Amino acid sequence: MAEIKIDSKTFQERISHFVNAWKTDKRSGDALFNGVSSIVVLMGKVDQNPEFHKNNAMHFWLLGYEFPTTLMLLTLDTVYILTTQKKAKYLDQIKGGRYPVEVLVRGKDAAENEKLFIKITDAIKAAGKKVGILTKDTSKGPFIDEWKKTFADNCKDIEEVDVAQALSAGAFSVKDETELRAMRTSSKACVALLTPYFLDEMSNILDQDKKIKHSALADKVYNKLEDEKFWKTVELPNRQKLPTDFDPEQLDWILGPVVQSGGKFDLKWQADSDNDVLHPGIIIAAMGLRYKSYCSQVARTFMVDPNKSQESNYKFLLAIHNLILKEIRDGVVVKDVYNKALSLVKSKKPELEKHFLKNIGFGIGLENKDPTLILNGKNNRTLKDGMTVCVTTGFNDIQNPTPQDKNSKVYSLVLTDTIRVTPAEPVVFTGDAPVDVDATSFFFKDEEETQPTPKKEKRDSRVGAVATKNITSTRLRSERNSTVDEDTDKKRREHQKILSSKKQKEGLAKYAESTADENGVEIKKFKRFESYKRDNQFPAKVRDMGIVIDQKNHTINLPVMGRPVPFHINTIKNASKSDEGEWSFLRINFLSPGQGVGRKDDQPFEDASAHFVRSLTFRSTDGERYAEIANQISNLKRDAVKKEQEKKDMEDVVEQDKLVEIRNRRPAVLDNVFIRPAMEGKRVPGKVEIHQNGIRYQSPLSTQQRVDILFSNVRHLFFQPCQHELIVIIHVHLKDPIIIGNKKKTKDVQFYREATDIQFDETGNRKRKYRYGDEDEFEAEQEERRRRAELDRLFKGFAEKIAEAGRTEGIEVDMPIRDLGFNGVPFRSNVYIQPTTECLIQLTEPPFMVLTLDDIEVAHLERVQFGLKNFDLVFVFKDFTRAPYHINTIPVESLDDVKEFLDTSDISFSEGPLNLNWSVIMKTVTANTHQFFVDGGWGFLQNESDDEDADQQSDEESAFEMSDSELDEVSESSEEDSDFDSNASAEASEEDPSDDEEGEDWDELERKAKKRDRESGLEAEEEAERERNSKKKRKR
Repeated sequence: MAEIKIDSKTFQERISHFVNAWKTDKRSGDALFNGVSSIVVLMGKVDQNPEFHKNNAMHFWLLGYEFPTTLMLLTLDTVYILTTQKKAKYLDQIKGGRYPVEVLVRGKDAAENEKLFIKITDAIKAAGKKVGILTKDTSKGPFIDEWKKTFADNCKDIEEVDVAQALSAGAFSVKDETELRAMRTSSKACVALLTPYFLDEMSNILDQDKKIKHSALADKVYNKLEDEKFWKTVELPNRQKLPTDFDPEQLDWILGPVVQSGGKFDLKWQADSDNDVLHPGIIIAAMGLRYKSYCSQVARTFMVDPNKSQESNYKFLLAIHNLILKEIRDGVVVKDVYNKALSLVKSKKPELEKHFLKNIGFGIGLENKDPTLILNGKNNRTLKDGMTVCVTTGFNDIQNPTPQDKNSKVYSLVLTDTIRVTPAEPVVFTGDAPVDVDATSFFFKDEEETQPTPKKEKRDSRVGAVATKNITSTRLRSERNSTVDEDTDKKRREHQKILSSKKQKEGLAKYAESTADENGVEIKKFKRFESYKRDNQFPAKVRDMGIVIDQKNHTINLPVMGRPVPFHINTIKNASKSDEGEWSFLRINFLSPGQGVGRKDDQPFEDASAHFVRSLTFRSTDGERYAEIANQISNLKRDAVKKEQEKKDMEDVVEQDKLVEIRNRRPAVLDNVFIRPAMEGKRVPGKVEIHQNGIRYQSPLSTQQRVDILFSNVRHLFFQPCQHELIVIIHVHLKDPIIIGNKKKTKDVQFYREATDIQFDETGNRKRKYRYGDEDEFEAEQEERRRRAELDRLFKGFAEKIAEAGRTEGIEVDMPIRDLGFNGVPFRSNVYIQPTTECLIQLTEPPFMVLTLDDIEVAHLERVQFGLKNFDLVFVFKDFTRAPYHINTIPVESLDDVKEFLDTSDISFSEGPLNLNWSVIMKTVTANTHQFFVDGGWGFLQNESDDEDADQQSDEESAFEMSDSELDEVSESSEEDSDFDSNASAEASEEDPSDDEEGEDWDELERKAKKRDRESGLEAEEEAERERNSKKKRKR
């Protein structure tokens, strides 16, 4: 063990990857790890014929070696390893990394060893009430027995949970490039032993009609593993050689080799090769190797003088095998692959269904068989890019209709390959071993002829990536009635009642327990500021007992009672200078409780009842120096506030991984595009490139001026055509904000090109000829339409390429539905807002607006009353700490369209005649969310809407109440908190808000007037007057 070298970097990367998966599962509901807070991995004594299970695999995966008689405890913040002195010195190599490792050393003192075990149990109890174990662990020995006794005595309240599947999903199943390289080499070694070596040996035996036992032939293959000359000279079927760094010393057997023939077949490979003589008929060979701890398997069926039925069944087996390989890809559920294969058997050859294997493979890697990743019809695990799978397709014990002899009455067929899962077709590591009929059939009888190789069917063309799942013709505005349909309105009301009831139930379920002071306003903490740690860090000028500004340490040193006293800039409120006669006064005000500062500037104090210095005043005849000091303090304070604000703004900025560039080919490029937010410097068009894990915008001015966007950080991808617009757009909305240049963070990055008439033709780059006349104007219009259509096609195609490259991250292209759009003011200017399948967007004019519909809790329509030309729309998000989003000054003509859009998007909405103060409402909601939903939740909005629609006034109090202090607060801040359009507010003020009833129409007023005329007799007099006038006309 003197040459043991553990790769510390690999250890830190893999343990961090595993713990991140663990934490992610905790945040998403503990579906995989089942809520465990610690994991114990035990290793006992190693047997002479060791079996590789998950405990062995964990050692190999993290350390690269297996450490017997070792206990490994994993928590979310530390790894504890308990082992012997000899092994502990090698584990020192992994200490000092980002993830802490604590090595506990066992000795010969039983009492001290027990204390170490107790320390492990204490760590388990401190982590939580659930510990993950491997229930199928077969580790044995005194070390294991001693641990189990200590655990039983000290952890009686700790629940043991099996984490075999969690280790598989979080650690072993998805391989990195180093692991995949070892798997590929292991697979090539398997292929080299099967073809050419086994195939040549078997062919010679059959050709010379020799008699050899299965076990003897298997031993020949087994012993070839130690033949170094063979490994140096062997050529694979494709005439390739093994890698130059291939080390045959790292090879070891995990399966067989297994040779079967003569009607006795076991496709589970549970038994070694028997002593029966090799029978010329159906011959199956299977073998598996381990290289650098990573396993692979391969199996082939060879047919000697097959009949038509056997050939037909083998071709059918090959078709099923190819179907399985085609279906295995990233994101597919395991059982769906098996069921599709089984469906093919049922539809094409139902008589073979009972012979089809019950599972078609398993996960492979550090374990020669992952029991949590069996490919059968019941497994719900999802395949992911980077997984490696051993696919075994076979029929067991098929009856031969025309047997040659008694050993040919029953036969089996099987194909086994080791593959890697990818987003598209899998990579078949053992694909060099041929599987077609020509390569696996041998004919020693003259009357038999080989059959030609069937041609492989072409792969279907891929479907475009534009998402159209939610776009339906029934949602188009042109298909709606211009007047309000009472039946439709009634259905909408009923649907909204269902949605609001559902929201109320979800809120009560989500906030089942009291959440007071948990979801409220963030509690501000007292911040400590330290100017100097030691006396020798004071500036030298303080000896003069003057006022010294220390810019480096953000400190003002003031002389107090003959000693320099440092004050950090964050303790100072402001400084001012004043003159009285020949004296100048410098007043420095400090932050202290009860100063009456605004709510936003309110600062907590460690002990508000302590004595505080409010201000210090200094006097001098040097007014210019005091003016300079006051100016320096103001500048230092301003810089400190700015720095604090920038730090706060950057809290949610996440550092992206590095972009993996495409090296072996030219990436897809969209040239001559501009980016928003714009880069620093001159505005020039750049290009967008699609790489392996993201896209890159490159400016032509400098190689450093570029923006990388990873697919993993993309939440939405939009394409907006240039129809009715001046630009064509590809817009990326991010999950986490990024920094572009030295500017502020952004969550929206846009690539666009202008679609206006310019000097050069966009599509041909030829100079335009300017002519005049009606025909020329018509040609110019035609050219403009053609150019816009070409731009739309170009940008849409590139957006689809981005979606195709980022398909593993679930990226789809979304397009705005212009017919459902409406005008509004989300910021300062009036823009056209359009819905998409998943969002509500405005991408033409910055600042951009992207609202994900899934993030919205409820919507509220404000200022909906008779006589107003506009109304406002407010969205409340499911994250109550996020400020509500306002879209103001929407034309009232769009009211019914907006309601229809919200209803069809399953968003619960309400309406009211007035603007609400949402800052106070959300403060009440977050202060105690549980009580908010107990009191009716958003029902106070819905009740207001229902009362208005029914023309009834309810005497019941609203579910939302405001205290007197909150009302005072509203009156103080109503002006500064108002986010609404001034014109709209003016219109609202002209109306009487107390009049909630709608006015009577003209027909109703006319009927009432006639009724009053009849009652007063005026109508009869008017009728008599009309008759007299008509008689006079007839006489004339």
